[in-house]
Amino acid sequence: MEVTIHQQETKGFAMVRDNGKRAGAMTFSIASPELIIIDHTEVETEYNGKGIGKLLLYKIVDMAREKNIKILPLCPYAAAQFKKIAEIRDVLRDQ
Repeated sequence: MEVTIHQQETKGFAMVRDNGKRAGAMTFSIASPELIIIDHTEVETEYNGKGIGKLLLYKIVDMAREKNIKILPLCPYAAAQFKKIAEIRDVLRDQ
């Protein structure tokens, strides 16, 4: 599976493709040079339960670490994952 990030101006998304077929996407807004807001996660039905959402989140977390920016997870899935997984909270914006 291939996970990529695409950005244009104030919006962006991570996408997972499985042999060229879209498996899922996680969208984000660029609020400032130091902050992105994860606003939506969508996984194709046939990929439910296969860790696609986590792949997407980890790709965005890696990007945030590389760019030294913080994440505000407004998407319910992303917010739940940040509560569960302590190792990714370093990029979480202070509440």
